[in-house]
Amino acid sequence: MAAITLAASSVKPLADRVLIKVSASEETTAGGILLPDTAKEKPQVGEITAVGPGKTDDKGNRQALDVNIGDKVLYSKYAGTDIKLGGEEYVLLSEKDILAVLG
Repeated sequence: MAAITLAASSVKPLADRVLIKVSASEETTAGGILLPDTAKEKPQVGEITAVGPGKTDDKGNRQALDVNIGDKVLYSKYAGTDIKLGGEEYVLLSEKDILAVLG
């Protein structure tokens, strides 16, 4: 899937969505072999840079998210929308697509 390139200065996620700055992909294998761009896998780890206000329940109350700005997270491989913002790669996805917070 192609990444969307935005000419905006910032992105504010809505509802239970989060904006994650993608970590750099591995350049070499464990054995030291350099990987070409076509062989690199999409990283599944990143740092949260923005969070939405939370989802609204049936009674109109906001449900707070379990993650915060600055958390390093592991997310689903094919989740979200890839975004390029200011030369950096980001993923915009729903909180339910986050698998774990890394400590």
